[in-house]
Amino acid sequence: MDDIAPALSLRDVVAALESLYPLESAADWDRVGLVTGDLDQPVRRILFALDPTLAVIDEAREWGADLLVTHHPLLLRGIHSVATSSAKGASVTALVRAGVAHWVGHTNADVADPGVSTVLADALGLVDQRPLSTEGGYAIGRVGALTSPVTLAEFADHIAAALPATAGGTRVSGDPDGLVSTVAVMGGSGDDRFDDVRASGADVYVTADLRHHPVLEAREEARGGTPYLVDAGHWATESLWLASVRDRLLTALEQVPGATRVESRVSAIRTEPWTFVVGANAARADRAAPLTGGVP
Repeated sequence: MDDIAPALSLRDVVAALESLYPLESAADWDRVGLVTGDLDQPVRRILFALDPTLAVIDEAREWGADLLVTHHPLLLRGIHSVATSSAKGASVTALVRAGVAHWVGHTNADVADPGVSTVLADALGLVDQRPLSTEGGYAIGRVGALTSPVTLAEFADHIAAALPATAGGTRVSGDPDGLVSTVAVMGGSGDDRFDDVRASGADVYVTADLRHHPVLEAREEARGGTPYLVDAGHWATESLWLASVRDRLLTALEQVPGATRVESRVSAIRTEPWTFVVGANAARADRAAPLTGGVP
C-alpha cells in the first residue's frame, strides 16, 4: 500500500502566510493573524474572502474548509461575549464548532508588495509604479502611469470595466473632459491621503469611502483642476487581492516538504453592504440649476 502524504498543518499554512504578510508590518491599531484554530489541525481546504461575515462562514462550513483567510478582521474592536445573541459571537461560535480556523491579513497585506494597492494598480494597467508614500519603511498606496492619456470620463469607464461590479457603482469628482495620465491608488479607505496625492503629482486618485467634507475641501484646493477623485467602492478596490493571496500562498506551500496539496477557492459572496442605489446622476451638472458655490 502506497504511503499517503501527510496533510499540511495549520502551523505550516500560518507560517507561509506570515512570511508573505508579516504581522509586524501591520498598523498598531490593527488585529491581524490567527483568530481561531489549533496550530496542529490539518488543513486540506482554504477559503479566501474579503470579510468574515456570517454568510461567508456558512460557505466555509458547507464547503468543508479547514481555514478561512480574510482581509478584514473579525474582532477589530473589543468584545466581551461570544454568545450567539450577537453577530460577532455567532461568528466565533460557528467557526469553533465547525473546526474552521480563521486568519486575517489586513494592513499587513495593504503594505505588502504585491499587496492590495499593487493589485489594484495592476488591474488598472498602471506602469512605472512607485509607492504613494512610505511609513515606517513600508509602502502606502501606489502611483503609476497610464500607457496614454485619456479623459476622466474614459478613465472612469475603464475603472468600472476593470473592477468587480457593485451596487454603488463608481463616483467621480472632476471635469469629465479633463485629461489624466498619472494615477494614484489606495485600495479601501483613502481620504486621509490627499496631501500625499497632491505631492505625487497625480492627475486622479482612485480609492474608496470618500466622505463629503474631506472631498469638498480637496476639490476646493484643486480649484476644479487636478487631482480629480474617484470613489470606486471599498469592496471593489480590495477584493481583487484575494486571487493574489491565494496564488502566492499556494506557491509558498509547495515548498513545504512532503505535504499534500490543498484545495482552495475565492468566495463568490459579494460582501459589499449596499444592495441598490436610487437617483444616481439625478443632479448631474448638465441638468442642475446654475451653481451658487461648491465644487463645479
